[in-house]
Amino acid sequence: MARSRTPKFDASEVITNEIIRIIERGVLPWRKPWTAGGSSRPLRVGGEPYQGVNNFLLTMRTVMAGHSSPFWMTLPQANALDAKVRKGEKSSVVVYYGQSQKGADGENDGSDGDVRSEQARIFRFQKSYRVFNACQIEGLPDSFFPDPEPVPEHPPSEPIPHMQAFFDAIDITTVFTGREAYYLPPVDKVYMPSITRFQDPRNFYGVWAHELAHATKAPHRLNRDFGFSKFGNTSYAREEIVAELTSVFLGQTLGFTAHTLEMNAAYLHNWLRVLRSDKGAIFRHAADAQRACDYLIARSEACRAGEGAEAA
Repeated sequence: MARSRTPKFDASEVITNEIIRIIERGVLPWRKPWTAGGSSRPLRVGGEPYQGVNNFLLTMRTVMAGHSSPFWMTLPQANALDAKVRKGEKSSVVVYYGQSQKGADGENDGSDGDVRSEQARIFRFQKSYRVFNACQIEGLPDSFFPDPEPVPEHPPSEPIPHMQAFFDAIDITTVFTGREAYYLPPVDKVYMPSITRFQDPRNFYGVWAHELAHATKAPHRLNRDFGFSKFGNTSYAREEIVAELTSVFLGQTLGFTAHTLEMNAAYLHNWLRVLRSDKGAIFRHAADAQRACDYLIARSEACRAGEGAEAA
């Protein structure tokens, strides 16, 4: 009688199914304003912020669990600090990407460990590991539980200076008109309603970030292409996920959350259709979004630095 084998753990499937279950409830928890211990991004044990999909996943889990610490660590890292995970606490799965190099025959062909370039092949791999939030661990130093910072108040429908300066500096043309927000590729322009149409000005910047994210797909920028796109098809849905996550990541830096003018069943369906058909989608599109976020930050900084040089 053949032994039954335990199914191999598939991090991509587990994480994707987790996100699907949450979205099926009709919510996008990463849109909820939050800071934990003064940080708007999840942090590794050494204080470095998580990037890409791990940032997205741990942001979502921090919000849903109501954690007050931004720090996450593995069980061995907690033990090294003479701390213990509380009994019954559940870990969160995150992923690590790496690559290895082998010879064409699958073996390392150099006695000193080198691989000849003409024979070398690059193998990319994904590994998963589990982390716990500091709030799930007892015995940690107080430094893992920094005091929360006061939530800033912003006058309704008024620009927020540091956010406005950031967006104004980006060299992508934005036209303020009408009631809709969109990026129009043929003229390479973003169209936005005036900030006066937004009670909460942070939502204005969330929408602006979303549309600028779409503009980064242009061939002369990041050249992101998911194929022929029209409203409602899969290519369109993939690009919407990238824009959403770009707004999440950029908002963590500036102090707003992702926002769209329409939050309806069709928007949620875009996510669900892609995630249900492709368990690797969230990982690739989070990487796309991180590149878009980094691009917009770099353009804003470069343009402002240029203006400063001219003024001097």
